Amino acid sequence: MNTLTILIVIPLLIIFSYLFDLIARKTKFPSVILLMFTGILVRLGATFYGFDNFVFLDNLIPVLGTIGLILIVLEGALELNITREKLPVILKGFLAAGVILILNVFAISLVFEHLVGMTHQASIVYATPLSIISSAIAIPSSAGLLQQEKEFVVYESTFSDILGIMLFNYAIRQFENNQALVSVTSLVDLGLQIIGVIVISLLITFCLFQLLQKLTHHVKFFLILALLILVYAFGKILHLPALVTIFIFGLFLSNVTSLLPSFLKRYIDKEETEKGLHEFHILTAESTFLVKTFFFLFFGFSIDLTAFTSFSPFLYGVLVFGLMFGLRYLYFTATTFRIAPSRLVFISPRGLISILLFLQIGEVAFLKSTVSIIDERVLLIVILTSMVIMTKGTMKKDTEKEETEETEMENLETEEVFTLDDDQEEIQNNG
Repeated sequence: MNTLTILIVIPLLIIFSYLFDLIARKTKFPSVILLMFTGILVRLGATFYGFDNFVFLDNLIPVLGTIGLILIVLEGALELNITREKLPVILKGFLAAGVILILNVFAISLVFEHLVGMTHQASIVYATPLSIISSAIAIPSSAGLLQQEKEFVVYESTFSDILGIMLFNYAIRQFENNQALVSVTSLVDLGLQIIGVIVISLLITFCLFQLLQKLTHHVKFFLILALLILVYAFGKILHLPALVTIFIFGLFLSNVTSLLPSFLKRYIDKEETEKGLHEFHILTAESTFLVKTFFFLFFGFSIDLTAFTSFSPFLYGVLVFGLMFGLRYLYFTATTFRIAPSRLVFISPRGLISILLFLQIGEVAFLKSTVSIIDERVLLIVILTSMVIMTKGTMKKDTEKEETEETEMENLETEEVFTLDDDQEEIQNNG
């Protein structure tokens, strides 16, 4: 492929992604599905014309996924506004993310262990990525919800990302050291490690914020992003939950005027800070869009349709998602005392983080020799099923909402007509 062809293909792919995003906003159909199918079609075309060397994807997809992961967590944190009024929604989102994640991992690992025949360690590791809600898909899909429901989706999906990744890395570290997943010692060590990471993250956040305030060069936001990626890389080397640093930095930036003590607020220019935050948010959102576009395109490109010759991936994929959907429905029924499922039950898509963690499983030392039927094919079925259910559920609810609003408008118009008739009758009587 020559330079001119690449210069034509890459802009066309970005344009298609933008159009897919517009379609998704109108139809509620997730744009990432269209991106993956575009990648699949491009692969079929490349194979038809004799291009069959796709080894470069093995390194490219994890890199794009990791950068996308950092940007998604950062963008999600920038969306969170912490106020006293929103504390109940934040707490509900955190509890929902944590409880549903643990229930999913426990239930799916039991299925993998007793039905598929996996070891206990492997079942936990494979179950965790499948249990994480994708904030990259859930947040845009919540655009048509009520404001409180939308905020809940933002908090739940963001916390699900953070907690899921921390659980995944924690489980691998415990199993590699031949230690139990749950024990007093391990939980105390985890708690101390999290406290230490939070303290270090606050120091890094303060330094980055000071740097952001004092930089006068016209290019400064990409420097901050580069430093955040560097922090994440060093955190991975030291086996620390570095995403906590990314999350705290984004959370601090979005709430700097409310989180800073009063005696420090006078040292910052509030107007310039808000302007800089707005620009940084736009840059993060557009960078996330670009990385997410190529990640899902290349992921679709990496899918070999000839591998779907067996019915078992479809069976396990639907079974896994059905179990997770049932647990989610039970949780919301128990917490809201409503038997009829709310639209929040349907918004539990899987996506980039699940794919990225699944790719990392191949690098886990004690699982390298494991040949499992739960592979990328099952993951793809779970992703597609979760997105289809989400689309169907939100579209159905939107229709019901529109019908309810139309009925309310008709009732209001009827009441106005009766009121006018009564007024006219009263005027005639008085006349």
